[in-house]
Amino acid sequence: MAQDGKLAGRIALAQGDIAALEVDAIVNAANRALAGGGGVDGAIHRAAGPELAAACRAIGGCATGEAVLTPGFALKARHIVHTVGPVWRGGDRGEEGLLANCYRNSLALAGERDLATLAFPSISTGAYGFPIARACRIAVGETIRHLRASAMPARVLFCCYAAADGAHYREALAERGIAV
Repeated sequence: MAQDGKLAGRIALAQGDIAALEVDAIVNAANRALAGGGGVDGAIHRAAGPELAAACRAIGGCATGEAVLTPGFALKARHIVHTVGPVWRGGDRGEEGLLANCYRNSLALAGERDLATLAFPSISTGAYGFPIARACRIAVGETIRHLRASAMPARVLFCCYAAADGAHYREALAERGIAV
């Protein structure tokens, strides 16, 4: 399958610490209180500095599937898009739709703010237990749908801390005819 011309070069994979990326915005897999925590959320809060906690307290929280924006503070990224992924409860409580909303709302927010580069972690696949292969297909599908319809963000990175996660993204992208 030939790669879609509108997507050529617009989707990439990275491995490592998302908090270290120099992009317009990184996405934080946040909790509903935006209070920092474990995993990628804790790493982003630690790297961004105490100003991030204050900014998140001022926002007051975020519903599952929604997205809000803060400055990046001490990060190389200028902004942080915070989105709250669903906790996996077996798949019959709307988890897939909520996860899709995380990607839709994060991409829409980046587009509205003309953020050219956006990096996603693997939302909900750590402590929230969402099956990684299923989550990757949702992430890739929503990203492709958005990029085909919008010029911004110009480039989306899926940043995986573990190499095994990257393999799942590669597979989901290959299923859609995209080589990275």
